[in-house]
Amino acid sequence: MELHPELKAAIDAGVYGHLVTLNPDGSPQVTVIWVGRDGDELLVAHMGDGQKMRNAARDPRVTMSFEVPGANPIGLRHYAVVHGTARLTDGGAPQLLQALAPRFLGDGVKFPPMDDPPPGRLLHIDVQRVGGVGPWAE
Repeated sequence: MELHPELKAAIDAGVYGHLVTLNPDGSPQVTVIWVGRDGDELLVAHMGDGQKMRNAARDPRVTMSFEVPGANPIGLRHYAVVHGTARLTDGGAPQLLQALAPRFLGDGVKFPPMDDPPPGRLLHIDVQRVGGVGPWAE
């Protein structure tokens, strides 16, 4: 699915995402994350093997929400809810985190703050549906 240009711009400017994965018992697990993208695919980096990564490896169904600047004509704040399918790849986490860090921590920051970080993993989200309030949902 092609992401709306305003949604792409918001992601590129830096929005915190709320990633929902499913625990083994079916209950939701929510994590606040930095969101990047490669074209219309959303990217999440993790240095270790956190719960979100274990969940996505077991069940690739994910949902992510984030607030987007702006409001609709009646004053409701813009937000997006993205439903998709995740796949994991090894490596690339430090590079993505460093690319995203200035958006969230400021210019000139080194993140992860270590000389030789582990390769980590990337969570690639293939967007299947977008809802919420904003031009992407109208």
